[in-house]
Amino acid sequence: MRVIFLQDVRGKGKRGDIKEVPDGYAQNFLIKQGKAKAATPTAMSQLKGQQKAEEKKAEEVLEDAQKVKAVLENDDTVVELTAKAGSDGRLFGSIPSKQIASALDKQYGIKLDKRKIELNEPIRVAGYTNVPVKLHPQVTAKIRVHVTEQ
Repeated sequence: MRVIFLQDVRGKGKRGDIKEVPDGYAQNFLIKQGKAKAATPTAMSQLKGQQKAEEKKAEEVLEDAQKVKAVLENDDTVVELTAKAGSDGRLFGSIPSKQIASALDKQYGIKLDKRKIELNEPIRVAGYTNVPVKLHPQVTAKIRVHVTEQ
């Protein structure tokens, strides 16, 4: 029996796959638990429509990420932060990704999740630092962060 998987089923198929499975397995387990449905012509056309809609949405998300990247990598976009520092330029504390994300929101109105900012360790020195940001699996941008002494 041909079925369309509605959920991932370990060892059998992923969501959206169309596979041939034994009739009893399909009727008694997959369809009964709502993990799959029979692959009728109407169900196949619905699946194709859903896949096109998902592809279109994924393209829009990618375009949005590329627009944000263009804004972040613009030479005018520099996140300004102040912190207490010693005479040698080392900060008394550190600047974590959460502080960078909140400053970016306040200064430029760009809301970024702090987990997207790939800061290996917090910034501990004054001056300019390039910080990578993973906006999308295919799009990575760099933010310029300028830390000044208070």
